Amino acid sequence: MGSLMMSQGILSSKPFGCRRRSSYHSPAHVSAARQTLCKAASSDEALGFKMMRKGVKEASADTVLTPRFYTTDFDEMERLFSLELNPNIDMAEIEACLREFRTDYNQTHFVRNDSFKKAADNVQGDVRKIFIEFLERSCTAEFSGFLLYKELGRRLKKTSPAVAEIFSLMSRDEARHAGFINKAMGDFNLALDLGFLTKNRKYTFFKPKFIFYATYLSEKIGYWRYISIYRHLQRNPDCQLYPMFEYFENWCQDENRHGDFFTAILKTQPAMINDWQSRQWSKFFCLSVYVTMYLNDHQRDAFYSSLGMNTTQFNQHVIIETNNTTARIFPEVPDCEAPEFWAHMDKLVALNGKLSDIGNSSAPQWQKNLQKVPIFQQFAWELGALFFGKSIKSGTYDAQPQTQLVY
Repeated sequence: MGSLMMSQGILSSKPFGCRRRSSYHSPAHVSAARQTLCKAASSDEALGFKMMRKGVKEASADTVLTPRFYTTDFDEMERLFSLELNPNIDMAEIEACLREFRTDYNQTHFVRNDSFKKAADNVQGDVRKIFIEFLERSCTAEFSGFLLYKELGRRLKKTSPAVAEIFSLMSRDEARHAGFINKAMGDFNLALDLGFLTKNRKYTFFKPKFIFYATYLSEKIGYWRYISIYRHLQRNPDCQLYPMFEYFENWCQDENRHGDFFTAILKTQPAMINDWQSRQWSKFFCLSVYVTMYLNDHQRDAFYSSLGMNTTQFNQHVIIETNNTTARIFPEVPDCEAPEFWAHMDKLVALNGKLSDIGNSSAPQWQKNLQKVPIFQQFAWELGALFFGKSIKSGTYDAQPQTQLVY
């Protein structure tokens, strides 16, 4: 679940729609940055990761910014996809999606070679730690999609066999992605125990309509992230840190197909894209996904610098392109090209940095909690300013408001 329409090349001579004009670092700068970052840690044990057992990393603690596992009301899902209860389902479009997934374009794509382990051994120091964290977050997000889609495929078999098969085939894709990333972690002498995660990770409950909003955005933003990184590294092969990125061009098409399927789903649910509540929820989920990515990536600026990328410019490009794509189906989206939008986002990054500094300080816990209070207040203010700021009425699908599901 990407972690998920063709954009301009990320290193094209024109800025790609962002208000910022900062540029990517040159390969020479990247080399110097790597030398600075890659000084220490002669072994993986020195990186400070908690281990479950030898070679198996303990999963990172749950925070508001870490990937989550989701569950939903599966009985309501069955009703939503019932042809008897929902006359809006366009089986021709569903069958077209199913044919795409059955083709399995990437069946033989994720084949590793000897270059993976060698490249991993060359990544040392702080960059190694940050890259492992990147792999863990990516693996967890993909595996989260696998679990959700697998259960939906199982539960919808009787109600809607075609939709159930699509979910099962999407779970196949997500399992393939998660397994590929977990093997990549093995190149760094670590791995995640995905079976343990399945049983012990906390699951977040979302209503079906929230699942649709969140997973659509996850897949589409995953597409833009992967294709943007791929194009940048194709233009700058000296910045290629690890061979996994060479797989992103085909990989991102899985994310795109998943997102297109959720577009088809949203068309079958007029109430989710055609009233004032849906407009507010659409904007809310857009901002939730954009803010989370912006904060996460700026916390790990060294990772993107090691790839020769400017974190701010990369994030703005991905968010703007995702927002433009999302506007084709969501009834309202934030105006991500308004200057004040990025001013608020940058203030959130600064506030998040202050919270991190307080958390890492040696002060007593009571003092830390007290110091955080005014920062949380400012954080809430900036989030509110984003939500009530400029937005764009959007969506190209006219659902018939008089059509309702019969429960």
